[in-house]
Order: sequence, then C-alpha cells, then structure tokens
Amino acid sequence: MKNQKTSPSDLEYLRHSLAHLLAAAVMELWPDTKRAIGPAIENGFYFDFEFSKPISDIDLPKIEEKMRELLPTWNTFTKHLLTAAAAKKEYPKNPYKHELIDEFSEHGKKKISFYKSGNYWDLCRGGHVENAREIDPKAFKLDRISGAYWHGDAKNPMLTRIYGLAFRTKKELDEHLKLREEAQRRDHKVLGPKLDLFTFSDLVGGGLPLWTPRGTLLRDLLDKFVWELRRKCGYLRVEIPHITKKELYVTSGHWDKFKDDLFRIKTREGHEFAMKPMNCPHHTQIYARRPWSYRELPQRYANTTMVYRDEQSGELAGLSRVLSITQDDAHVFCRMSQAKAEFLTIWDIVQEFYRVFGFSLRVRLSLHDPAHPEKYLGSPKHWTLAEGVLREIVTSRKGDWFEGLGEAAFYGPKLDFMGRDALGREWQVATIQLDVNMPERFDLSCTNEKGEKERIVMIHAAIMGSIERFLSILIEHFAGAFPVWLAPVQAVILPVSEKFETYARKVSAALQELDLRVELSDPNETLGKRIREAELMKIPYVLVVGEKEEYNKSVNVRHYRRGQEGEVNIEKLVEKIQKEVTDKVI
Repeated sequence: MKNQKTSPSDLEYLRHSLAHLLAAAVMELWPDTKRAIGPAIENGFYFDFEFSKPISDIDLPKIEEKMRELLPTWNTFTKHLLTAAAAKKEYPKNPYKHELIDEFSEHGKKKISFYKSGNYWDLCRGGHVENAREIDPKAFKLDRISGAYWHGDAKNPMLTRIYGLAFRTKKELDEHLKLREEAQRRDHKVLGPKLDLFTFSDLVGGGLPLWTPRGTLLRDLLDKFVWELRRKCGYLRVEIPHITKKELYVTSGHWDKFKDDLFRIKTREGHEFAMKPMNCPHHTQIYARRPWSYRELPQRYANTTMVYRDEQSGELAGLSRVLSITQDDAHVFCRMSQAKAEFLTIWDIVQEFYRVFGFSLRVRLSLHDPAHPEKYLGSPKHWTLAEGVLREIVTSRKGDWFEGLGEAAFYGPKLDFMGRDALGREWQVATIQLDVNMPERFDLSCTNEKGEKERIVMIHAAIMGSIERFLSILIEHFAGAFPVWLAPVQAVILPVSEKFETYARKVSAALQELDLRVELSDPNETLGKRIREAELMKIPYVLVVGEKEEYNKSVNVRHYRRGQEGEVNIEKLVEKIQKEVTDKVI
C-alpha cells in the first residue's frame, strides 16, 4: 500500500523559479509591462502580463534568449519582507499586484514576502530552487502565448499569458515534446470525425456532439459492458425524466450550489423547471416511493442517461467538456454497516472494466477541506464519519492510493480512480462517493431489526463517469484502433474485382449471421486504394477475396496491427475473431 500525500516537489520549485526568470526577461525587453502572476503548472510554468503593445508567438525566441542570457547572473533566491505600502511602491500603476498585496497582507495587517535573484525581484510566497545555477538552460522552452482573464473572470481585463515547458534535463524535455507530438497525432477531436464516430453542427450548437451509427454502436458496446458487470452484482435498471421542478434541487442542495450552471425552463403556467445536471436527486425519489425493511437493503439502481450543464463556450473542448453528458450512473441505498461491502464490490467492477483496456489505476481518497466548510453540505460529524469509512476501505485494499484534500464532492467524500493511458497520461475516470447528507435532506430511511426508523446512506458510482469524456480518452489511448470486440466495423471484405463480388457477398452474409460487424468494399476502386482506406479507418480485419480464395472457400487476411496473415479458412477466421470478442483481447 502506498499512502501518498501531495506536496511541492523540487521540479515544482524549478518551474516556479523559471516563471520568475520569464518575468525578468520580459521586463528587460518591455520595461513598461505590468506583471500579474506566474505559478508552476504541470510540465512547466506560465506568467500573465499586461503589455502596452501586443506580442505574439514570434517574440518567444527573443524572450527565451534573454532568459538564457540572464540565468548565469542569478544565484540564490533571497527573501525580503515589506509592508504593504512599501510593496505597492514597487509596482506603480499596477492594479494586479496591488490587489495581490492587499490580499496577502490582509489589507496592510502584516508584511509580505519578496524574493530576489540577480537583479530581479518580485512579490512571492516562495518555493524556488536553492540556486538558480542548478537549472539546465537547455531543459526549458517557451511554448505558446494565449489570452487569460485576470482571476479567470470574463468581466476582468484580458491579459497575455506566456507558457513555458520545463524539466530537469534536456532529455526529459525532448521526451515530453515527442510524447506531445504523439498526443496530437491521437487527438480525439481530429480522429473522432475522421473515423466517422461523431460530429458537431453549428445549427445544433457547440458542446452538443451528434453520434453517427458507428459512434453510437461504440457507446452502446461500452454501456452494455458496464451493465453486464453491474447486473451480476444485483443492480436494477431505472429511468428518469430529463427535467425536474426547481424544488427537487432546492431540497437536495444542488440549487444553491449549481444554479448558475443549470439550463432553466419556465412553463407557460409560470413554474420553474431545470434540465437535470445530475441524477441522484431523482433516484432518491424512486427509493422514497415506499417504506423499506432492512431485509430489503441494499437497493441498487443503475441508469445511463444524459445530464446537462451550462458550460461557458470557451471551456468546451471536443468530447472532453460538453453541454450534454451521458453518465453511466448508479446509486446504492443501504445501511452504513453495508457501505464497505458495497464500495468493495464497485471497486471490483472498476478494476475489471479498466483491466480490459489496459489502464493502470491508482486511487485518490478525496476529502473535504475543513478550512472551507461553506463549500460543503452537512455537519463536521457527518464528514468525520464518512471519511473514516472511506479511509478504512482504502487501507483494507493493498493498492496505490493517496489523499486529495478539498477534492470531495460537496455532499460527501469519494474514491476517485486515476487511470494511466498508453502515453502515460493520468486521467480521473471512475468515482465512488459516500453520501450521508442527501438521505438526511430527503429523510430516507429503513425499518431496522428493532422496528425503529434508521437513517440510511447513499453511494454514488459511475464507472466511465461521462461516456463522452471516457471516449475522448479511449480514442486517444488506442489511437482510434479499437480492439476487435469494440471496433464499430470488425472486418471489411475486398473483392479483387467485380468478378468476385458474388463470393464476397456470400462471405459477408455468413459473417453477419454470426453477429460479426462487416462491411463490403466497392470493387470499382483499385485494390490498393481500398486497402489504404480500410487502414485509415483502422478496421481490424481486411479480408481480400479473389479466384484462389473463392476456390478454397477462404479469405486472405490482413490485420491492422499484426500485418499480413495470409490465407485463412473462413470457419477458422470466425472462430478466431469470436474468441477475441469473447475474451475482449486488446
């Protein structure tokens, strides 16, 4: 078992130091620039500026050269403490730094820290390398320029954000750039439409993907897989409407928390409804339809359905962030004494599902932040109880887990499963959440052994989470070349010429009768062109038929990943494909 707690690393300090160096270079080149903030981020750093004249990516090499010129003149980062008044004098007419100074000094009540290296110093809380000369000048690179609103608020001024990449060595930087190039090649926003899985329409709107027959088949296969795993564990399917009265979310607590993210509907009678942004409040009402004995618990409801969230257009990104989200949702209503067993069962489902795709998993124990109780529902007692149960669960499993302070849902702690894909990138995928607050708010209970009313708990579980987001990950994980069990088209049959089209149709019909997904290629194009088209569509099996194959009742097989496999008897080929499908071979 690994119980890791997140803390700043030496690499974070290096990246933060380079943010200072970036700002120093910019101020040397454009002295009238107003600085804002410059943190370390994943794979690098950035700094936000207000320039008097616009700059562009063309300026990045010049800034980078200046950074390398300044670096040998830097050494240790020296800390200085200033009063708020003195600090503001360092940034004349800079509203961004003045706002930060007021915040950090608690409006002048305490001194604030500055750090200096070389001739540059800046307002900073700290976290740098011990000596700037430790930084390899070949191990960082300025990456791109973008716009960024101050504090991320569109009502504030737009600043210029300069991004940089930074690693300990040039080798690590080169490896990252190579990996990023491969990630761009696998980009689901490009591959998805190219493979005819989904499309977007300006008439329908951004963030609202439209699924083609192939894409819909892919979604259905994934959902069916999740359902089969759940069905074996006693789940029952339920269905709910896509809208609800406002009062449901007021009772659940979602209205106050998410009212600005809801699509709202006013009826002609003046009632206020909302498009559902989540399913759990609806499911509480299915449980609440009648009294329950402890003998009838747990009740396990599964429901794959769409929810809707009013995301800002600038935040939408392919399938990763959309307005219509399909959740493979499930809720378990049980006694607290049953929660651990239910969690472990769901954990098994998660592991089985992601094993099939070759993902390695670790678990984040997502806890609430006691310093910000206003962000959460319920009492400290409820949170202590729920978090204690989850900590007991993760420690009972000998696996890789770590704590995430402040990562809990607003109604309860959760286990978030972090999956590592083929490129080594980590994504949050499945989640299991323990909720003691919603049963309290909806007065959900059972009758216990003593004939008394007993408060139950609620477990929220999503295996894929969002099917859209999971497919964005999966498309990139497989580079669009899905295993045969998941491929929308498992085989394409290519007659060498029109002369063998009749035999090709017989082969196609025989395979389709055995529930294989097959397409027949038009022989009017050249064979080479049709093979290339099949490869571009990443179809697992390309089956060429000609005179020899017709005579031998066979096909000539070319596999997308394994290459040329030669002439194969049809019965043996079917047996082989069916085994790959049954075993879900990657």
